[in-house]
Amino acid sequence: MGIRLPRVADARKILRRLVSTPVAADVPKGHVAVYVGENEWQRFVVPVSYLNHPWFQSLLIRAEEEFGFEHPMGGLTIPCTEESFTDLICSLRSSL
Repeated sequence: MGIRLPRVADARKILRRLVSTPVAADVPKGHVAVYVGENEWQRFVVPVSYLNHPWFQSLLIRAEEEFGFEHPMGGLTIPCTEESFTDLICSLRSSL
């Protein structure tokens, strides 16, 4: 039984597009801007290392299913509540 990581290539495509956007100028090296919300979007800047975590991968899969690679905010947009996302980030900070 092996571990499949087909989404890593997809995450790399997203990151390449994000790095080339003008908004990326204020994002520190090793981080990525993420837009989260349901009706209003809140911007978060998170470490790129979070993208490899299984919990974050599940959010990336949901984002791909909902938006494909055309995110309405021009950056990585994740369809979940701000509260859920902040809970996830707090959990990731304590586990990494």
